[in-house]
Amino acid sequence: MQASRRIRTAMSNTLYDQPVQKAEAYYLPQFQTLDNHLSGNQSIYHSPSTTSFSSNGNSICHQASQTYLSDVRQSPETNDGSPISGSCITDDVNDFMHKLKELETVMLGPDSDFLECCDNSLSSNIASQEIDSWRQMMEAFPRRDLKQVLIACAKAVSDGELQTAQVLISELRQMVSVSGEPMQRLGAYILEGLVARLAKSGSSICKSLRCKEPASYELLSYMHVLYEICPYFKFGYMSANGAIAEAMKDENRVHIIDFQIAQGSQWVPMIQAFAARPGGPPHIRITGIDDSTSAYARGGGLNIVGQRLSKLANTFKVPFEFHAAAMSGSDVQLENLGIRSSEALAVNFAFTLHHMPDESVSTENHRDRLLRMVKNLNPKVVTLVEQESNTNTAAFFPRFLETLDYYTAMFESIDMTLPRGHKERIHVEQHCLARDVVNIIACEGVERVERHELLGKWKLRFRMSGFSPYPLSSLVNATIKTLLESYSDKYRLEESDGALYLGWMNRDLVASCAWK
Repeated sequence: MQASRRIRTAMSNTLYDQPVQKAEAYYLPQFQTLDNHLSGNQSIYHSPSTTSFSSNGNSICHQASQTYLSDVRQSPETNDGSPISGSCITDDVNDFMHKLKELETVMLGPDSDFLECCDNSLSSNIASQEIDSWRQMMEAFPRRDLKQVLIACAKAVSDGELQTAQVLISELRQMVSVSGEPMQRLGAYILEGLVARLAKSGSSICKSLRCKEPASYELLSYMHVLYEICPYFKFGYMSANGAIAEAMKDENRVHIIDFQIAQGSQWVPMIQAFAARPGGPPHIRITGIDDSTSAYARGGGLNIVGQRLSKLANTFKVPFEFHAAAMSGSDVQLENLGIRSSEALAVNFAFTLHHMPDESVSTENHRDRLLRMVKNLNPKVVTLVEQESNTNTAAFFPRFLETLDYYTAMFESIDMTLPRGHKERIHVEQHCLARDVVNIIACEGVERVERHELLGKWKLRFRMSGFSPYPLSSLVNATIKTLLESYSDKYRLEESDGALYLGWMNRDLVASCAWK
């Protein structure tokens, strides 16, 4: 999940404020900025406690990386050479609705040049009988059911029925809204994915989502909000930290390899908890793997992560080292990890393995290669957190249905936390979720980097690589249940076959497990 990279970036300036004597210090943070905690200043985060989501404006697909945000994060310029500006929706309340209308016009307006070639060729061919067919088609949908129209449009795109797809796209443009009900908001981004797919060029998706990347401090704010209003990431990081803490409780030297460290925020509570361990803290070394696409949101390279975590460790008198591996996870080789035989090893795969190309994309199959490499290192524990979704090798139409179902649950859950009219909702959905949706729908081959698998498939991969299950902590499970109670009774936590599942109503959203 690309949002996870940004979530962890937003979290990285924060510090768990719970007393380190409590077991919860491993798992559940209260936020304030890391630097300001150390200096005694107040937090710079001033965003309201409620939030929202949104979809980005630069290139979504990119052909040479396991992530697809490098355009905007590796450079202070957008694809067309223009400097990165602030959010596409102004913070001026008086101007907000006007800007919102502009956004929807740009995204959904019929004059979009993104499908101009399709519009010109198709509109000239739609004669009166086509209009009659369109009317009959729309009458077949009871109450203009948005979900059914989206599905019909995707089916038309899948079957190559371009005229049908075009008239349905025209109708959908009148039905979706980035500020409406959950299905209307999700529909706006799904529609952009369908439009982009019809253009038959994933690299053109940047034209369909035209808002500029927000300034890094704004992006951190949006991701902070996402982290606070949705328990998905807290669930994943808490469960992973619990397994690592349990495996390392008697070790004197600990090495943690994080395959998507962002700004290292996951390890803040771990350092604090180890500081309070009876008998004193272990020596902790963290290897942070993260390619340069995170540099924009971080405001710099991995040295920033090392400096912040080192300051924290020094404050709590924990012996600490940081090793930076600035590269894509799929490029990692054994020599990049700095393995020492004197250290107990933990490896963390949180919301990252689904970005690694597998046998369906590359003959190198980095997904399984990394698992075999890690197994050969004889780790004490390996943690896996992934979205419970099946979009890796599925053909377009079943993949579309899966994406629609998955993100419907996610968008509905957001409604339980944020007022529907809250303007930050649009920022959060746009900059944190929409890119993933569009990438899954519009891209194929190496350009599609959001390739989720169900936990059953992940288990098969781990077992084939020689791993066996490692039990999750019962204390963590109880802590997560308490966490969910503070959100909504529609969230559910289920433990099955050694794994934890977080769901919304009847839909599993995130799965977590550990291996050895």
